[in-house]
Amino acid sequence: MKKLMSWVAMATLVLSSQVMAQDQEDPYQLLSSVATKTFDRIKSERVEIKANPEILRDIMEQELLPYIDYKFAALKVLGKHFKSVPRERIPEYVQVFRDYLVTTYALAMAQYDNQTVEFEPNRGEVEEERVVTVRALVKEAGRPDIKLAFKVRKSNNTDQWKAYDMVAEGISMLSSKQSELEGIIRQDGIDAVIKLMKEKNAQPISLQKNTEESA
Repeated sequence: MKKLMSWVAMATLVLSSQVMAQDQEDPYQLLSSVATKTFDRIKSERVEIKANPEILRDIMEQELLPYIDYKFAALKVLGKHFKSVPRERIPEYVQVFRDYLVTTYALAMAQYDNQTVEFEPNRGEVEEERVVTVRALVKEAGRPDIKLAFKVRKSNNTDQWKAYDMVAEGISMLSSKQSELEGIIRQDGIDAVIKLMKEKNAQPISLQKNTEESA
């Protein structure tokens, strides 16, 4: 499970680059464009990353977050417990969740080794849609393809497309995070969840292949 979700997180990084304005109108083209630009940046900065893996956090911060609806995802993870969380604790929770995503993706990207992601084309009009599913395949020589489905929603405020979840081989990352944290929220409250995420955020980025096992 950890290995699969690490590959999912790595693939999610295709959302993480500046794109042309016209790509914002088509989530399919958006994901395809940022995939190429993100992996090209990782390749071009490989020497610097080997010397200082923490650079991956900067890349995720600069390239990933503009295309992830982390606020929406953070609140979805709370699920039915949202109403029981003190309103004054929500801003810190959302901020720590944001940093948690940066750390998760940076740790996963440390395993990047020239994998490729192929996206399906837009098979229909999306002008009237607010939520779409964009499917893709992660390809690596000598390994089976991993099937992905990105859940992307259009903001009512900005009309920008942003991803909030992905499903790999039938496993939703959002649902997995919700299951991981649900028991902690129920038994120990939101402060315990914030503490756990802060601890994970503090771990260093390593380029070792077994990174996924320490996450």
